[in-house]
Amino acid sequence: MTLSLNYSSKINKIRTFALSLVFIGFGVMYLGLLLKNIEWLMLIFFLLGMLCIVFSTVVYFWIGLLSTRAVQIVCPSCEKPTKILGRVDACMHCKQPLTLDKNLEGKEFDEKYNEKKYRNEINEKK
Repeated sequence: MTLSLNYSSKINKIRTFALSLVFIGFGVMYLGLLLKNIEWLMLIFFLLGMLCIVFSTVVYFWIGLLSTRAVQIVCPSCEKPTKILGRVDACMHCKQPLTLDKNLEGKEFDEKYNEKKYRNEINEKK
């Protein structure tokens, strides 16, 4: 049995995080409804739930701005348009590892290639 690595697009990861914040916020607010006999505790849970939902809105706005600056390409595997953030990313549709950096072509996919520390090490070796 071999383990296949499951890559995911950075944009999709951040959108999933924002969506989970919405559901967490609703869950926390629902807990507040269950505690309606203790008014101050209910209020705290409602405020925490609203903070989660507001933070989710901020994250959605931020990823929308990032998405407009992302490089759009056609995936060589599924031939659908996808967006790349950073030096390496995965296709939004088929999860194929992608890169625009010619130095990374043929190398094993690793998200460390997007880190500034790794880029600085590569530039020092040149």
